[in-house]
Amino acid sequence: MIAGLTWGAIALGLTATLVAGFVRGLAGFGLAILLVPVLALAVPPVEAVMIGNLLGFLVSFAHIRKQVADTERSAWIIAGVAVLAIPLGYLAMGWAGPALARLLIALVAIGAFVAVLLPKKPHHRPGTKETVATGIASGLLTGFAGMPGPPVVPYYLRRDIAPAVARASMMSIFLVTQGAGATIAVLLGKAHWEELWFALALFPMVLAGNWLGTRAFGRIDPRAWRYIAGGVLGAAALGALLKL
Repeated sequence: MIAGLTWGAIALGLTATLVAGFVRGLAGFGLAILLVPVLALAVPPVEAVMIGNLLGFLVSFAHIRKQVADTERSAWIIAGVAVLAIPLGYLAMGWAGPALARLLIALVAIGAFVAVLLPKKPHHRPGTKETVATGIASGLLTGFAGMPGPPVVPYYLRRDIAPAVARASMMSIFLVTQGAGATIAVLLGKAHWEELWFALALFPMVLAGNWLGTRAFGRIDPRAWRYIAGGVLGAAALGALLKL
């Protein structure tokens, strides 16, 4: 047993981190959606959210030049609005008890999958209201669940844009929101050194998984990528449903 965790819990955490890193490298999202619910089984939800934000922020610096070059302009608007909404998400997390927080985090994963199943809008160009609303929702979920992705994924996946652009745009949003989420947690007194050491201990697994996922991304066609991205959300939703 280490830091109050059994060897089984540690093995589960390491495996989940590697898989979540691979999915993030391949799909452009999924790290927090897959990892935070697993971590929340071993540590309090607030700590799981903090660890997820730290890991998402740290891994965002891998391949950052190409990522920024491929990012759609809308991503920076969404990220900027999301940062303003993050504190409200942390406040909501404080109001909810651990049991309710775990339930809501699971429902977030399910809701994301349902959103991706909605009819696609190949010729749709999101307006200012939709873009701002996506940013607000992403910020709230960053603070509450460490999951900026659920509102962002449908915003890009339901449109007919190149996978490289969708993937890079989502990653850039996560770079900003998860970095801001970790910073705001420190300012609000919700972060502790334990979460930082926990995140640093898991980071090599995330980095390895992300590297493998990035290599796989360059070898699949756009249609297959969209099916995989939808499948990631489906798997997360199924896992969350089973935990309920």
